[in-house]
Amino acid sequence: MLEEKEFIQELLDPKMQNKAFQKLLLAYQKPLYNHIRQIVLNHDDADDVLQNTFIKVFNNLKNFKGESKLFSWIYRIATNEALTFLNQKAKKHSITSETLQNKLIDNLQADVYFEGDEIQLKLQKAIASLPEKQQLVFKMKYFQELKYEEISEILGTSVGALKASYHHAVKKIETFVNSN
Repeated sequence: MLEEKEFIQELLDPKMQNKAFQKLLLAYQKPLYNHIRQIVLNHDDADDVLQNTFIKVFNNLKNFKGESKLFSWIYRIATNEALTFLNQKAKKHSITSETLQNKLIDNLQADVYFEGDEIQLKLQKAIASLPEKQQLVFKMKYFQELKYEEISEILGTSVGALKASYHHAVKKIETFVNSN
C-alpha cells in the first residue's frame, strides 16, 4: 500500500475515493472479518458487522484526523461495531451479554464455518468466562497476534494495562481449562 498519508489523501479525494476505497477493502476485508468473527463468533453476524464497519469507515473518512494509524482507527470502529452488535442482540433477546456469549459458543458446533475441535470449543468457553476487556485483549493478542502497541491504539488503553489484562486472562483460561 502507498504511504499512509498519501493513501488517506486518495481516500478523501472525490476523484480517487472509489478506487482507493477498493484498495482499502482488499487490504482489510480478511483481517477485519477474522477480528470481528473472534468477537461475535458467528459467520453471518461477522459478515453483517464487517459490512457495517466498512460503511461507517467510508462515511467517517472525512473525520479521520491521522492522530492514530489508519489500521488502528479502522480496527477501533470494527471492535465498537462488534460490541454494539452483541449488546443489541442480547437486549433484543432480553438476555445478558454473558448468556448470549454462552449461546453463541453452543452454536459454534453447528456452524459449518467453525473448524475447531473439542479443545477449541473449551478454549472459546474459557474466553467467554472472562470480562469483556480481557476477552478483547486476549483475542487480539493470541489469535490475531497484534502487538501491545497496536492493541493500545485500538482500545485506547496503556500497554501496561493491556499486559496485565492479558496475563490475568491467560491465568483464568488455564484455570478454566484445567478444571473442566
